[in-house]
Amino acid sequence: MSLLTITDLSFRIAGRPLLEGASLAIDPGRKVGLVGRNGAGKSTLLALIAGDITPDGGMITLSARATMGRVKQEAPAGSASLIDTVLDGDLERTRLLHAAETTSAPTELGDIHERLLAIDAHSAPARASAILSGLGFDHEAQGRPVSDFSGGWRMRVALATALFLNPDLLLLDEPTNHLDIEAALWLEGWLQRFSGAAIIVSHDRGLLDACVDSIAHLDQGRLSLTPGGFEEFVRIRTEQAMQQNRAAARIAAQRAHMQSFVDRFRAKATKARQAQARLKALEKLPQIDSVIEDTPQSFDFPEPSPLPPPMLSLDRVSVGYGDRVVLRNLSLRIDLEDRIALLGQNGRGKSTFAKLIASRLAPMSGTMSHSRQLRIGYFAQHQTDELVLDETPIDHMARALPDAAPTAVRAQLARFGLDALRAETRVGELSGGEKARLLLALATRDAPHLLLLDEPTNHLDIDARDALIRALAAFEGAVVLISHDAHLVESVADRLWLVEDGTISAFEGDMAAYRAWLIERARAARAKTVERAETPARKNERRDRAETRRAQAPLRKQAQAAERMMAQLSAERATIEARLADPALYERGDGGEIARINARLAAVRAQEEAAETAWLEAEAELEAARDA
Repeated sequence: MSLLTITDLSFRIAGRPLLEGASLAIDPGRKVGLVGRNGAGKSTLLALIAGDITPDGGMITLSARATMGRVKQEAPAGSASLIDTVLDGDLERTRLLHAAETTSAPTELGDIHERLLAIDAHSAPARASAILSGLGFDHEAQGRPVSDFSGGWRMRVALATALFLNPDLLLLDEPTNHLDIEAALWLEGWLQRFSGAAIIVSHDRGLLDACVDSIAHLDQGRLSLTPGGFEEFVRIRTEQAMQQNRAAARIAAQRAHMQSFVDRFRAKATKARQAQARLKALEKLPQIDSVIEDTPQSFDFPEPSPLPPPMLSLDRVSVGYGDRVVLRNLSLRIDLEDRIALLGQNGRGKSTFAKLIASRLAPMSGTMSHSRQLRIGYFAQHQTDELVLDETPIDHMARALPDAAPTAVRAQLARFGLDALRAETRVGELSGGEKARLLLALATRDAPHLLLLDEPTNHLDIDARDALIRALAAFEGAVVLISHDAHLVESVADRLWLVEDGTISAFEGDMAAYRAWLIERARAARAKTVERAETPARKNERRDRAETRRAQAPLRKQAQAAERMMAQLSAERATIEARLADPALYERGDGGEIARINARLAAVRAQEEAAETAWLEAEAELEAARDA
């Protein structure tokens, strides 16, 4: 029987059909990735399933008694601690605990504690803490008020609350948007272990490949289900496109162009590593330009001018804010066409390093040197707040390129898919992905030698992310990348740098090795926590408890033996009493048999009384030993 059934669902916005005859069935434990072009109605479908809005037609049926969890759109707020906020998300547990404190009726109190036991309420704090820890909150942070954290971190608390509920059906809409790569990898593992069903809207193809067993494609108001992860979905869509002869020539031309680029660099020993990185990116590309959008997408980074090495170097540099040092003693070098990804948890200094390279922060000590001709393009997600909502992309680009002709301004915007209509649309009316495209266009307006990309894909859909991978593979400058998208990192980077403990060091290995390293580090941290908690006093206490248990063992055996004897004698007494109550016994008139039965009943009662006395004495001695 299906957990969730959607039948002929229809929904309109301002008269425009968004869903038209959409149908889908999801079995218990099934995890489905929901994909579709921007504006297709993915988030609307989740809202319909959750009951936030009412469909115009069709039915949505959830199995009786099934529970549903989702991440609230608004970030939690208030003075409650993170751990209490997550625990309060379980409304049943909160209600039962309150009832247990206010009721005095023994029967009702027994029912409450029975239900608390059934929902495993006693382990709730530990489970909530483990989820918050996986999402990047240490023990100290979990005790702080929600109001102490920024919006992005508070959205992690909202995600933690949804996961903590452990529902039968989990609805997730872009769950990795506010996570760093470490938390995103943790979420992958959690979803893989999650026993319930899930519908996941995500542009993170790595998450979809790792966690879902089918893809639901929302297209032109209808839903179609494809078994497997996103890679399998791409393969099937590609085969369909090939069978219809819609893209063969374009694909061949693009791949030939990319291959010639790779071949050209293979001939240079000094560029072999970069060539391999581009070859890896080429292998990961879909077989067609677009697997979701109707119109193929492309980005086009301008080609930088030649630059003599070294492009940029740091010698014992420290950097931070005010008097607080964030990164210290950095001695690093970046050369043209390097592909570097920064790894490490949020708050460890990745964005600080990007600001240092972009000259947004000055070194506190040490020396940073670079070529005088070096041009840097810097993209950071927070720059969205710097856009003027009442102006158009043309207004922004014209201000950034004051000497450029109008055609050159439009051409730079067109490199990133901002056509004439979007270029003349107010920024406030653009989607998040279109704003990201504008920021990329602004960051690369001067044909930079070095691209600093700090979470460039947060609002890009899957096709746009693939377009970004293609563009970075063809870009002839250097790239420093900060991203939670493991697929993007694997496709683009040929060097991994770990930002940890106030410094930056090379990480030897790929993303699979990094994932294994994170798992091992978490295991070691848990073991260390247990060891640290095992103080001498606790060890002595544990030893004393063990000795007490050994000393009490004979008494426990005596009590248990007496209890077993009482049970046996009680059963025998009941049998004898039943025989004496049988009229047939007296109808036979056998006085001797009746006497023997009564004698045995008296003996059993005496033995039962002795056993009860022995049990009471053993229990009394045990109680005295416990109180000693």
